Amino acid sequence: MGHGQNKLTAVAVKNARPGKYSDGNGLWLHKRNDGGSQWFLRVTIHGRRREMGLGSAAEVSLKEAREAAEQWRRVARSNIDPIKERERLRREAARNLHLLEDVAKDAFESRKAELKGDGVAGRWFSPLEGHILPKLGKIPVSDIDQKDIRDTLAPIWHEKAETARKALNRLAICMRHAAALGFDVDLQATEKARALLGKQRHKATNIPALHWREVPAFYASLNEGTVTHLALRLLILTGVRSMPLRFIHEEQIEGDVWTIPAEAMKGKRDATSEFRVPLSKEALSIIEQARRHARDGFLFPSVKKGVISDATMSRLMERAEMVARPHGFRSSLRDWIAETTDTPHDIAETVLGHVVGGSVERAYRRTDFLEQRRRLMEIWAQHITSPGCQIATQLSEPK
Repeated sequence: MGHGQNKLTAVAVKNARPGKYSDGNGLWLHKRNDGGSQWFLRVTIHGRRREMGLGSAAEVSLKEAREAAEQWRRVARSNIDPIKERERLRREAARNLHLLEDVAKDAFESRKAELKGDGVAGRWFSPLEGHILPKLGKIPVSDIDQKDIRDTLAPIWHEKAETARKALNRLAICMRHAAALGFDVDLQATEKARALLGKQRHKATNIPALHWREVPAFYASLNEGTVTHLALRLLILTGVRSMPLRFIHEEQIEGDVWTIPAEAMKGKRDATSEFRVPLSKEALSIIEQARRHARDGFLFPSVKKGVISDATMSRLMERAEMVARPHGFRSSLRDWIAETTDTPHDIAETVLGHVVGGSVERAYRRTDFLEQRRRLMEIWAQHITSPGCQIATQLSEPK
C-alpha cells in the first residue's frame, strides 16, 4: 500500500467487511468477524514494531482515532514507547486520585460485585459516608494516621458502638485498597486507632435468645400443627436464619439434606455456594407435617399469598410474653454447642452457616462438615424433644 494519508471515510469505517484497513501513517482499522471493530496504531520504536490499541470504532470516531494516532506518533518520534507512556500516565492519574473519599468510592466500586444488591442493600458505604468522610474525606490517604481516626470516631465510639465499629472496619478495607493501588499508607492505623479508642462500653444489642435449657419447653408448646408452629419448630431444629426457612421449598429437600440456594444465604458467599442443612429425624417429621399446608411447593405459605412473614413468628412469641425472638434460636443453639459439646470452632460456626476462614483456606477445605453436623443436629433434636434429660450429652469429634 502507498503511504497516502486519510484513506478511510466515516462511511467506509461503518460499512467495512471483516479485515484490516489502513488509514495511512500507521493507523489501522481491524473489523472482526463477530462485527466488533478496533483501531490500532503501528509504530516502530527501538527497531521493534509495536501495535497499540486505540479503542473500538463503535466508541472512537475516525476523527478521534486520527488525533490519538498523531499524539502517540509524536511520543514515538521522541523515542519513547507510547504503550509504556500511556501506562505511566494512567498510573499517574490513579495516583492523583489519592484523597480518602476517592479511594473509598473506588473500594466500594470494586467490592460491589461481591455485595448483595450492589451494596445498597447491605448499606456498605453508609457508615463511611456518615461518619468518616465528612471529616477525613479530603485528606490524602497517605497522611491519615491513628490520631485522625481516633478523633473522628471518638464522639460515637460508645454511643453508637455498632455503627462506629462498622465505620472503622470499612475504613480498614479502604486503607488496604489504597495499599493495593500503590499508595504509601499505614495499614496498622485502624488497629492503632482501635487501641486508642479503648474497649466499647456499649455491648452490641443482640436479639434476645432463650437459654438452651428453656428451648425444650417452648418447643413442646408449639404443638398445634399450624403453619406458624411448624415453621418455628423447624427454625429451632435447624438453626437457620428465618429468610431461607420461610422460603423453604419441596424441591430444596433431598433425602435428609435441605439445600438452601446461594442467593438465600446472607453474606458474601461465592455465588456458587449453596448451604446444605442436615435434617434430623424430628426435622424430617416436621417437614412431613408441613407438606399438608404446602402451596406451590412452599412448605410455609401465608394465609393470602406468598410465604409466612417474619412478623408472624415474632408475634407468636410476643403474645406468649417472651422477650426472645425467632432469630435468637441461633444463639441458643450456638451456646448449647459451646457449653455441652466439644465441637471444634469451625464446625460450630458452619452449623450457623457462617463462612469460616479466608477464601484461600475455604478453597482448600473442600468440606462443609456435613457428617459432623448431622450427628450434632440429631443430638440437638433429642435435647429439644425430651425436656429435662441428657443435658450432659457430650459429643466428641472423632480425631
